[in-house]
Amino acid sequence: MKILDRLKPIAKPIALTTFMVVALLLRSHSAEAQNIETLTVAGGCFWCVESDFESVPGVIEALSGYTGGTNSNPTYGDVGKGGTGHYEAVEITFDPKQIGRAQLLDMFLRSVVPTDAGGQFCDRGDTYRTAIFVSNKGEKALAEQALTKAQKDLGQKIVTPVLAATVFYRAEDYHQDYYKGSKLVFTRFGPKRQAAAYKRYRKACGRDARVAQLWGDAAPFAKGH
Repeated sequence: MKILDRLKPIAKPIALTTFMVVALLLRSHSAEAQNIETLTVAGGCFWCVESDFESVPGVIEALSGYTGGTNSNPTYGDVGKGGTGHYEAVEITFDPKQIGRAQLLDMFLRSVVPTDAGGQFCDRGDTYRTAIFVSNKGEKALAEQALTKAQKDLGQKIVTPVLAATVFYRAEDYHQDYYKGSKLVFTRFGPKRQAAAYKRYRKACGRDARVAQLWGDAAPFAKGH
């Protein structure tokens, strides 16, 4: 009997087993993907919002980008010039089994100055305003509850709007994970690695000092900077 003939009876069970394993893996991956959710917020400089939320257990990824405007495929230059209607925003991907949307919303509002309608910290203008973007009635209700709670805790009028989600445009590659980048960049502080430049910018902009002043111990990210 030829060797190939001997292998035929064995090959079929092996192929079937392999198929079943692959099918189970694909089903598992699909189930995990269905459990993943996203929250899109605008909180001033997207480097800072991305840095903050990527430190949160249960957050899988935070992407810097642009949303809320009318221009398709905007660039950083386009948005910076104004007139596009886009916000600097961050799309937060999270596992709801580990952290809930309501908790993330509470953290977001206490990491910004939601009483400021003109921008955030040293960054002024429409691009840097705060906002929460929602895709359905359930998300809208949670966002409104978070705003009501934050306003009650703060004792000041909050102006952060809840807006209908539009297309989220991923920002250029060099903006992603800027806070931990190692590329050499030229800044007003001189040549710096991205991570060092980011720290200098964040401190000079007064983000953490202002958030700590406004929210005190309720500020989730200001203490570590």
